[in-house]
Amino acid sequence: MSDTAQTAGNTGSGQSYQGVQPTPVTGWAGWIAFAAAMMLLLGVFHLIAGLVALFKDDYYVVGSSGLVLSVDYTAWGWIHLLGGGVMCAAGLGLLVGQMWARVVAVLLAMLSAIANLVFLAANPIWSTIMITLAVLVIWAVTVHGSEMKNA
Repeated sequence: MSDTAQTAGNTGSGQSYQGVQPTPVTGWAGWIAFAAAMMLLLGVFHLIAGLVALFKDDYYVVGSSGLVLSVDYTAWGWIHLLGGGVMCAAGLGLLVGQMWARVVAVLLAMLSAIANLVFLAANPIWSTIMITLAVLVIWAVTVHGSEMKNA
C-alpha cells in the first residue's frame, strides 16, 4: 500500500493535507459567542421595546415630544421591531462565523446605541443598559470576530 493511501488526510486523489495546519481556536472565540448572545438579547429587547411603544404609549416617562427627536411612539415601535428582528438574524449569523453577520452586527449595534441615546429621556435605565450592551458587542466583534470562523 502506498504512503498516500495510509495518510489520514487522504482526499482520494492522492493529495495529503497533513502538513496544512488550521488556525488554532483561542479562548477569544468565547467573546464572539458572547457577542452573538448579546445580539440575540439586544434583538429581543428591541422587539419588547417596540411592542411596548406600539401598545402602551403611556408607559414611558415622557411624551414623544420630550424625546431628542420628536417622533410618535408608534413609529419608534416599528423601528424597534424591525431593528430587533434584524439583530436576532445577525446574532445567529455570528454564531456560525459569517462575515456578513460581523459587519451587520457592528452597524446594528451602532444604530442601537444611537437610537437608545435618542430614547434616553423616555426610559433612562433601559436605554443605558442597551447602550452598554451595544458597545460590548462592537468591541467583541471588531477585536475578536475572526475567531468564531475557526471554531
